Amino acid sequence: MRIVFAVCAALLLSTAAPSVAATPAQDGAPASRAPQTRAQRLDALFASLKRERNEKAAERIAGQIFEEWNHSGSASIDLMMQWSQKAIEDKKYAVALDFLDEIVTLQPTYAEGWNRRATLHYLMKNYAKSMADIDRTLQLEPRHFGAISGLAQIMADTGRKQQALEAWQRVLDIYPMLRNAQDQVAALSEKLAGEGI
Repeated sequence: MRIVFAVCAALLLSTAAPSVAATPAQDGAPASRAPQTRAQRLDALFASLKRERNEKAAERIAGQIFEEWNHSGSASIDLMMQWSQKAIEDKKYAVALDFLDEIVTLQPTYAEGWNRRATLHYLMKNYAKSMADIDRTLQLEPRHFGAISGLAQIMADTGRKQQALEAWQRVLDIYPMLRNAQDQVAALSEKLAGEGI
């Protein structure tokens, strides 16, 4: 249960990631040469996340990534995302689903809208719908470690330990210092090794 809570908390609280004024310059480059486009900022952040070996520093980088993901480019979509988050927190899942359905209809290329709806479907135990939304999220953002974590949790919940292990390993390839993923890989590897005896 603690694992489910940790995954859901990470996915749902992504909107509460700390605000970042600007992405720091990479490899000592002057700030004026810092990546300017969203794609460039994300590429630089993911490269930093993969290299970082300090857990707290990696958490800060992941927070910056979530900050980038949360900005849809539309004030209306961002507001509906906030309303959906509040509805989820209040366990008003039908209301949250209405907002999220509208978000993915209005802005189908916004990966975080699909990811948020996948999380909601997971909370509602609609695993097939959650997996469909995870698939769409990963088509738009293949490095979405939150969505891959959700997939791993669904695999574990449905008894597919090998697929869960593979998903958690994918998470670690993107975010090596994610403690929950490290713990899951260790636990699942041990279980699968025991079953193979």
